[in-house]
Amino acid sequence: MNNELLPEPGWWKRNWSWALPVGGCLTVLVVLGIFIGSIFYGVTSMMDDSIPLEYAINKINTDPDIVKLMGSPIVKNGKVQGEFNWINDEKSAHMKVPISGTKENGTLFIKATAIGDTWTYEEIRVVIQDNNEVDLLDNDWE
Repeated sequence: MNNELLPEPGWWKRNWSWALPVGGCLTVLVVLGIFIGSIFYGVTSMMDDSIPLEYAINKINTDPDIVKLMGSPIVKNGKVQGEFNWINDEKSAHMKVPISGTKENGTLFIKATAIGDTWTYEEIRVVIQDNNEVDLLDNDWE
């Protein structure tokens, strides 16, 4: 009688039937997550660097009423929400931006359209946390 011990098969040989599908699914999920994350980063960075946002931030920092209510400097304080469309040579921006000064926090609302590099602003409005609202385009037509 031969009582020799047989070597135990390796990990892969014992577990390939479940490891292969799980590994494949995880790979697909990681690649999908990277793809969605890169699209999100691209869109948010495009809105952060947009001309309408820069123009509106400069405009509110030079408005004495807003600076008096919020304190200076007034800066973006979080993620920009909204949409930025660019089709051929026509652009449109509709954004909601959290902002903060040294005294108060608020929200900046921007609506603008452009043909080429010429922007037309339909709305630049600031709502400060204690419900004060300042419309920066009351008597200002761009």
